[in-house]
Amino acid sequence: MADKTFLIGKSPDGPVELTLKRANRHGLIAGATGTGKTVTLQAMAEAFSHAGVAVFAADVKGDLSGISAPSDMNERWVKRAAEVGVEPYAPEAAPVVFWDIYGRDGHPVRTTVSEMGPLLLSRILDLSEAQDGALTIAFRIADEKGLLLLDLKDLRSVFNHVADNADEIGKKYGLVSPQTIAAMQRKLLQLEMDGADNFFGEPALELADMIRTTADGKGVVNLLVADKLIQSPRLYATFLLWLMSELWEELPEAGDLDKPKMVFFFDEAHLLFNDAPKALLDRIEQVARLIRSKGVGIYFITQSPTDIPDGVLAQLGNRVQHALRAYTPADQKAVRAAAQSFRASPGVDVQKEIQELGVGEALVSTLDEKGAPTPVARTMIRPPFSRVGPCTSDERAKILAASDMALKYKETVDRESAYEILTGRAAESAAAAEAEAAKTQEMKAAETKAKEQAKLDAVREKELVAAEKARLKAEAALEREREKNQTARTRTTQRATRTVTRTAERVGGNVLSAIGRELVRGIFGNMKRRR
Repeated sequence: MADKTFLIGKSPDGPVELTLKRANRHGLIAGATGTGKTVTLQAMAEAFSHAGVAVFAADVKGDLSGISAPSDMNERWVKRAAEVGVEPYAPEAAPVVFWDIYGRDGHPVRTTVSEMGPLLLSRILDLSEAQDGALTIAFRIADEKGLLLLDLKDLRSVFNHVADNADEIGKKYGLVSPQTIAAMQRKLLQLEMDGADNFFGEPALELADMIRTTADGKGVVNLLVADKLIQSPRLYATFLLWLMSELWEELPEAGDLDKPKMVFFFDEAHLLFNDAPKALLDRIEQVARLIRSKGVGIYFITQSPTDIPDGVLAQLGNRVQHALRAYTPADQKAVRAAAQSFRASPGVDVQKEIQELGVGEALVSTLDEKGAPTPVARTMIRPPFSRVGPCTSDERAKILAASDMALKYKETVDRESAYEILTGRAAESAAAAEAEAAKTQEMKAAETKAKEQAKLDAVREKELVAAEKARLKAEAALEREREKNQTARTRTTQRATRTVTRTAERVGGNVLSAIGRELVRGIFGNMKRRR
């Protein structure tokens, strides 16, 4: 390996090399299944690492993990090394850091909902136009109210807030129907069931932890464990696109360096472009065009160049084309398109040779020192110094345990964000509403009690009045009875008095007469005649 280039393989005309200074002009590794794309990717990744360039690659089948272990030096690879001219050919592992969105076979890799943004999140959720608009409104509301969107529960809380305040929000940003919010909530649930809730949160990935070199100057190879992730193709593609976008937005301008800061291998690249809306395709093309000025090279790995949109394909200067089979008219069209993308070379029928390439062979064209594409050459790809095939579970475990990323990213941090704030507000509102309801209930109870007391007082007053009337009536009756009795006694007394008087008068007169007579006789000694 030279200081300014590294070996890709050997053609009949000599070594085929890639110029490090032009490695940020991006590249393409294409070919049918089983033609050797993964081995080419592995050989190039470790070559970049040896040159001091950090590497990111997605390991969609698990085979690429062998780059973390030395080659087993089997007869096939030793023979290939001799044919290509790799001397000395010695086993050597690349410095690898394993990453895993699910945190299962690698260090957890996370980002926040805010960092992902509405455009990419809409892509993951496969939102309709109306739902995409509602998502944009939700992000705007979160920004206005200072609500951090860190994980999916934060986003769900903001959706609920939008639904609860739909009338007010609709006047300012446009109508958001309950049906739209409900549909988005269901899609969030599906995303959680796919395991994406592990991806959204903190601590978020810091790019500086990927763009590193070891003490001996080798670039760190960051492997994304993607054998499970690839089963959720939208999440897989959107994550890699997010990482590309983060590299573009965060890295400073670097211009044309002697070698890239980082090389990004995007396996199963067709997933990035399938059913992507025009706005997203435009963004991808923009990132591919501009990110090279940040010192980053992007290499797409796919079956056919036709999987890549023309606007992106035109920017891929370094190309490795493995065999394609032309069994159908569509296959023949793909072969012609692949052939036409190469610079013509005397004596090489590209369209024919693409179909005749053996496993481990490829048509290669790279950019030279001046940035011009080299003539296409039929090339025997060199073998990796690392193991071809997966590493063992024990080997992976040892690498993970020794990594300085273990402590930093192992535990999830859940600081106060939209969920906590809105839940707190809801709890405060509920408590206030409960207190108000209790106060209202208390007032109603007091009012009811007052009314009942008033009724009771009225009844008592009425009873008192009735009793007083009865008493007065009884007293009047009693008085009348007394007066009646008094009158009767008076009358009786008067009658008796009169009777007695009359009797007394009659008796008294007689007695007095008798007495008088007696007295007369007694006094004079004789009885006088009455006059």
